[in-house]
Parts: sequence; C-alpha cells; structure tokens
Amino acid sequence: MYVILVYDIGVERVNAIRVFLKQYLNWVQNSVFEGELTEAELMRIEDGLKERIDPGADFVVIYRLASNKYLETTEMGTPKVDIGTIL
Repeated sequence: MYVILVYDIGVERVNAIRVFLKQYLNWVQNSVFEGELTEAELMRIEDGLKERIDPGADFVVIYRLASNKYLETTEMGTPKVDIGTIL
C-alpha cells in the first residue's frame, strides 16, 4: 500500500519522530513522509508512534492508498530530499 503520513508534533519530539519514520518512509517535507509499506510495516509505524507521541498535544494523520497509481501530485519549489534516486 502507498502511505502519506503528516504530523504536527511538539518541537521536543520532532527529531525523534523524523528519525523513526525515516526507517520506513521517504521524508518529503518537514512534517510529511510518504512511501510504499507492507501491512506489517504500517503496524510497526503505528505502534512506534504511539510510544513516541503525546496524544494530548500531538496529531498524526496517515492516508492509505492501494497504490500510488491513482495519486496525482503537483510540486512547486525545491524539495528537501531527492527521492527519485532512492532504490
């Protein structure tokens, strides 16, 4: 499945969340990750986030698509990371 994950996390937890998510997804923008995942990987991410966020102060949204086949994106500006070269 293709996943887009966005978050609004307290500044004291942002780096830990970013490091954790980079193990599974491509970092697209400050609070945005995306990529292909298995169901097991998504479960690991959800479990890991539950351990790392403050549910009273932080917010995470995970969008799931069957694949990125039907996903149309428009990009403007300079991306932080070139994901086109990632294997």
